[in-house]
Amino acid sequence: MLIVRDLEDLRAARVKLGPLALVPTMGALHDGHISLLAAARETGLPVAASIFVNPLQFSPKEDLSRYPRDETGDLARLEAAGCDLAWLPQVEAMYPLGRATSIEVLGPSEGWEGAARPEHFRGVATVCAKLFNQTGAAVAVFGEKDWQQYQVIRRMVADLDLPVRIIGGPTVRESDGLAMSSRNRFMDEASRALAPLLHHAMQSAGTAILRGTQAAAALEAAQAGLTAAGFAVDYLALVEAATLREAAAPPGRLIAAAKLGGVRLLDNIKVG
Repeated sequence: MLIVRDLEDLRAARVKLGPLALVPTMGALHDGHISLLAAARETGLPVAASIFVNPLQFSPKEDLSRYPRDETGDLARLEAAGCDLAWLPQVEAMYPLGRATSIEVLGPSEGWEGAARPEHFRGVATVCAKLFNQTGAAVAVFGEKDWQQYQVIRRMVADLDLPVRIIGGPTVRESDGLAMSSRNRFMDEASRALAPLLHHAMQSAGTAILRGTQAAAALEAAQAGLTAAGFAVDYLALVEAATLREAAAPPGRLIAAAKLGGVRLLDNIKVG
């Protein structure tokens, strides 16, 4: 596996490897990331993964320094998963002094995470556009766990005619249903035991909606149950899958964000 840390070496690697399938990450890799690498390998292209904790997608109120980092472990996992190229840029290379350009995607970025974290998707879109350009990726694979992010990237690629095909990888879960996330490691034992209730409540609400219960009533009941269990629910909503506009009935995507024990959990499921 080639390990590259500056743009000159990356350009040389691109010449050697040809078109790439890219898996953008912020490191702290888990089995969900490894499943995305497997999806990238299925394209038949050489596989690249980036590791970059992107400061632009953290607000001043969020602790960038607390985001988990494990470069040695991450590189070992990438190599074991058959990755051909690891791209580890420095902040100075990604955002040089005097930079004045950012990318803002409206539409699917508005509301939900966009409302809770106002600068977040601007940072995501900007870094992904740069990663696509730097690597010359022909394909990029994103996890569907971050559903809104996935749709923001798809919208940006379509709107800007970027020559990269976006593939979504299904959410990978622990055996009890909790969606895998790098931040799960921050939960204490009690919170970790409660965390799967988010997914279970969403499944119950989705089933109720499909059986004819009004979406508003099903979601209100689910949120009440989660609040009683100790979750601080930011949102729980049925939305149109591509636009993220709120939907009154299926088909759609049920999306949720809730804090538990100091950790913010995201999840989504298909309804209908």
